[in-house]
Amino acid sequence: MKPPDDVAAHLDAIPIGAGTGHYNNRRYLVTRSLFAAGKSQKLVAQELGGPDYISLNFYAPKDGPRLYPCEMPAEKVISFLRGYRPDPKEPT
Repeated sequence: MKPPDDVAAHLDAIPIGAGTGHYNNRRYLVTRSLFAAGKSQKLVAQELGGPDYISLNFYAPKDGPRLYPCEMPAEKVISFLRGYRPDPKEPT
């Protein structure tokens, strides 16, 4: 599906790799991966201590972005992307 215009920016705000954060007062472990020089992305989020699960693929071909939720409504993944806040990075 063609995603709303703000979805790519929300996805890009999530760090590459694995990390934790919050959505709807719940903690999640989120993994964001890039493929094909960033033209393809995968995001998987698992609620820590709970049953919620988010999974999506995002593609950026020349004719415009495409969002493919994995076996869940698009509204669920869009809401997650808009509301998820990564935890601050720990100093190294």
